[in-house]
Amino acid sequence: MPKFIVHGGKRLQGTVRPNGNKNAALPMLAATLLTDEEVILENVPRIKDVLTLMDLLRVLGAEAEWTGDNEVRVRAVNIGNTQLDAGAAARIRASILLAGPMLARAGGMQLPPPGGDVIGRRRVDTHFFALQKLGAEVVEENDVWRLQSSGLKGVNMFLDEPSVTATENAVMAASLADGETVIRNAAAEPHVQDLCHMLVKMGCEIEGIGTGTLRIQGKKRLGGCRTRITADHIEVGSFIGLAAVTRGEITISDAAPEHLDSTLNGFRRLGVKVEVRGQDLFIPGDQDPEVQLDMGGHIPKVDDGPWPAFPADLTSIALVTATQVRGTILIHEKMFESRMFFADKLVGMGAKLVLCDPHRVLVIGPSQLHGAIVESPDIRAGMGLLIAALGAEGRSEIFNVGQIERGYERIDERLRALGADIRRADSRGDVDDAREAIERAGRH
Repeated sequence: MPKFIVHGGKRLQGTVRPNGNKNAALPMLAATLLTDEEVILENVPRIKDVLTLMDLLRVLGAEAEWTGDNEVRVRAVNIGNTQLDAGAAARIRASILLAGPMLARAGGMQLPPPGGDVIGRRRVDTHFFALQKLGAEVVEENDVWRLQSSGLKGVNMFLDEPSVTATENAVMAASLADGETVIRNAAAEPHVQDLCHMLVKMGCEIEGIGTGTLRIQGKKRLGGCRTRITADHIEVGSFIGLAAVTRGEITISDAAPEHLDSTLNGFRRLGVKVEVRGQDLFIPGDQDPEVQLDMGGHIPKVDDGPWPAFPADLTSIALVTATQVRGTILIHEKMFESRMFFADKLVGMGAKLVLCDPHRVLVIGPSQLHGAIVESPDIRAGMGLLIAALGAEGRSEIFNVGQIERGYERIDERLRALGADIRRADSRGDVDDAREAIERAGRH
């Protein structure tokens, strides 16, 4: 089982470039099923979740291959299989994103429950509500959802929650539906916008991109396209937290600052200074951040919400950052009732905080963190623990790093380029040391 060995306490320095948005790449890969023509996706992160979804596309009959380090070609000429087995679907939460395209293109599919991070209950009701409104029939049999339709028709719908993936499923299904579809209370995150822009390139007409109301004019068929995935704003936020915790001086290039208003506001509340320089961000080194109190001297909070509010996926990073900031602040994660449970691991590393309930953590900083042996429970908490280890004194071991690598490409290599002392190891010992030993033996 892979792990990271980290010697913390180093001030990181240098330039890092965020990868393409994981949460855009997954629905955009699913959307390639909507056409029999070739689709080229650029700036695709080469991470576990992307590799898994490409495997699922192949299972359904599509051709999916890497044509460059971060470029993927997909062509779904014949969708010969409409059934996923439980093991395949359970490997990734994004398997549910295949429902909309398969209904629109193939008339349906059989879909076992999706997998994904264990961060609390993750509803699928909104997905099926939207697809049923478009004319799909959804039946659950033996823990498998059977979806089918004789033809989707445009409709005016109001989603009961602005779910990102439900919005994406509805937009993809509506793109080949007969007539116009209006989706109200739609999600508007950058990854939803990326998907919509891709569908427009494929020939769909979509109005209201980036707002809570989408108007989609369905087409009889869509064509191929070449499109580029936007920088991952969650990865950008993670690197801001990394700089703050390690007191490092870091430039984040090509950061797409047009998507970062709420993220920068959240870190400013933590007292972290970030300079926007064109398309880049600069985080000055040796900061001494202090919590910015609310008017009247009241304790502030960093809380998440639907876009354009502070992203839920960054609350784990904000929590770790808060442990190194002077003052008291409340981190309130409203969406998932298990995401904050990794706070006890931070306590074991020396953090001063109170887990008030499954959604709220009161942090009193700064704390001197020390190395520890921890395990990554999910992608974002895992990255948070890695950042904590890099800011801590001493040696840390982080297990289950496959979770982190589901969302962050070659994260150990990129951190080493910034000066981090991080090595990848497995049950047979330190992989890097073993590789060096083999190379030395070859030279002699």
